[in-house]
Amino acid sequence: MNLHQFRFVQEAVRRNLNLTEAAKALHTSQPGVSKSIIELEEELGIQIFARHGKRIRRVTEPGQHVLKSIDIILREVNNLRRIGDQFSAQDSGTLSIATTHTQARYVLPVPVAKLRQNYPKVAISLHQGSPDQVAQMLLTDVADIGMATESLSQYEDLITLPCYEWQHMLVLPTGHPMLDKERLGLADLASLPLITYHPSFTGRTRIDTAFAARDLTPNIVLEAIDSDVIKTYVKLGMGAGIVAEMAVQNDNRDPDLAARPLGHLLGMNVARMAFKRGAYLRNYVLKFAELLSDRLSKDLILKAMEGHGDSYQL
Repeated sequence: MNLHQFRFVQEAVRRNLNLTEAAKALHTSQPGVSKSIIELEEELGIQIFARHGKRIRRVTEPGQHVLKSIDIILREVNNLRRIGDQFSAQDSGTLSIATTHTQARYVLPVPVAKLRQNYPKVAISLHQGSPDQVAQMLLTDVADIGMATESLSQYEDLITLPCYEWQHMLVLPTGHPMLDKERLGLADLASLPLITYHPSFTGRTRIDTAFAARDLTPNIVLEAIDSDVIKTYVKLGMGAGIVAEMAVQNDNRDPDLAARPLGHLLGMNVARMAFKRGAYLRNYVLKFAELLSDRLSKDLILKAMEGHGDSYQL
């Protein structure tokens, strides 16, 4: 057995058992992939995949165990490469970050700039996507570090640690009559046309849950993944915006808009940092985590990576 066979099996599963797509991804031929997998099955004495004719239909029960072992082996091979890179060039390389638009736009710029000051030979690669896409980029080694509010803690192969709390803010054009109310209620929000995030982004689940708990139906007239887009449509008079507080803090304030906190109505959100379980973290990855949050020390992260990361809370 060899690493090529392991990669073929792993990629076949990633590509929904489509060997043609797996072969394309690995820059080889489909017959070659099929032959290598069959040879591995013969050597192990089990079927990894159940077939109908020549088509793979599903992963067998013993195949599930084989896949877990293959994932561990290939993860450790990647770790060996990273260790080599770490000690041959400790202050250079590429830090790959997977995150949502809100984090990339409002939270990451300062820590990224500070990291570049500390490690001028380190290049930064930013990958933006939904929280689930962030998780997948970590699991497939596209990214070293991930950051989002939703979903990350739902993946057992990720270690997640809380970075900071934040609340949603109501954004209205300056002079809007709703700003004169001393204390806003959910019924007040339900009476407005609302512009807010797509259901999978930036705490939207918490917004929906708060309304549902009061048997209220919000009048959401526009959904977006970008806080700046939401604010633009608020300025055009389409409705009231609900955005993350990072989007309206200090440097991000707009003189044509006013904001009111909604934490007492919608609750608080926790932005989380994630790493692939078992991954080898280079020094500059750990340094970047420390720059993102004063709660995340190198020692804490390494302790979590050793298997003690599930109980950390803010």
